[in-house]
Amino acid sequence: MVGGGQAGLSMSYCLRRRGVEHIVIEANRVGHEWRERRWDSFCLVTPNWQCKLPGFPYQGDDPDGFMVRDEIVRYLEDYVAFFRPPLVEGVTVTRLRRAASGVFELTTSDGDCTADQVVVATGPYHAPSVPRMAERLPDGIHQIHSSHYRAPAQLPEGGVLVVGTGQSGCQIAEDLHLAGRQVHLAVGSAPRVARFYRGRDCVAWLDDMGHYTRTIDEFDEADAVRMRVNHYVTGRDGGRDIDLRAFARDGMRLYGRLTTIRGTTLEFADDLKANLDHADAVAEGIKDAIDAYIEARGVPAPVEPRYVPVWEPSGQPGRLDLAAAGITSVVWSTGFRRDHRWIEAPVFDGRGYPMHWRGVTSAPGLHFLGLPWQHSWGSGRFEAVGRDAEFLAGHIDAARRTADVCSTLTGAPLELASALPVG
Repeated sequence: MVGGGQAGLSMSYCLRRRGVEHIVIEANRVGHEWRERRWDSFCLVTPNWQCKLPGFPYQGDDPDGFMVRDEIVRYLEDYVAFFRPPLVEGVTVTRLRRAASGVFELTTSDGDCTADQVVVATGPYHAPSVPRMAERLPDGIHQIHSSHYRAPAQLPEGGVLVVGTGQSGCQIAEDLHLAGRQVHLAVGSAPRVARFYRGRDCVAWLDDMGHYTRTIDEFDEADAVRMRVNHYVTGRDGGRDIDLRAFARDGMRLYGRLTTIRGTTLEFADDLKANLDHADAVAEGIKDAIDAYIEARGVPAPVEPRYVPVWEPSGQPGRLDLAAAGITSVVWSTGFRRDHRWIEAPVFDGRGYPMHWRGVTSAPGLHFLGLPWQHSWGSGRFEAVGRDAEFLAGHIDAARRTADVCSTLTGAPLELASALPVG
């Protein structure tokens, strides 16, 4: 396995149960992504009971709560202590290729090694993505990507522009807002979801409704589903909605999507109202589905009034002068890009996305694990990565057994037989 996060560790657990010899290579140390690329007040947006790593479900006393950053790191460290995987930390894989013999050759920072089969468990979030327009900002403006944001005190005094309203952008904007900073937020098209509805967390309702067990095969546009932006909500302080309209009512400045930078002048698309309305419509649509489920099954649940917008944009600002607004910092919450350049195998589409079925690629012996919507909603999360790992473990074990049989019957070298596809 390349990658020792929740995906690689889950894979290791499943392979160990099947007696498959393996090693997990981690570039940093367990929990690095959570420890080093999350802000101080970060917490999960899914309830703790959805943390279901194989053989090690959530162990705490607050299943309906939301683990904060350090608790997430501890959960992973405890998982390692629980089954002690063959883990090597601090080693980076810089090249993966298939030799003529059929085995995989890996070049690492600690030397070379070979493997009959490889699982790439490095996730999809490799390199921070910042638009080229950022280069046009004046040198005096402090710029950071969301993965480097830690706390409001880290930024220079003055106003802060947050660009992007996915989960990170909205939560960072809230973090700054609660600290008393003047926040300017460029709002994109990400949807939102209510935290609670009719007496329960919406995640609990959706889980009962089978939402999280739907597979990617059930959607007509699988590629579009895989690229969807996550709904914004927060688990902070026990969980609550993120309502951008309420932020605006309380002093946050909202704009449409950022389109142009000319010196200290920024221009925005005229889509703020449309983006806010879309986010609300998605949230209310989820409530409609919950209502229908409750009614169809006669589930006892309190009646709850629907959301009423607390603020409406009027005369949407199309421009912003950073100097006049006193803005000294920009936080780019603009996501990440994949970087699989170290993998020399013809398994990627034109966008660099690995082509696979449930993690199995067309290159025999090469697999992926932990991708968003690899098979279901929870594939890249604590909730379902274990199910995907168990499936791949079965496939890998079957390939190993097939290779052993083929080698015995044909006399072929084991490393060549192991490259034979299964099924």
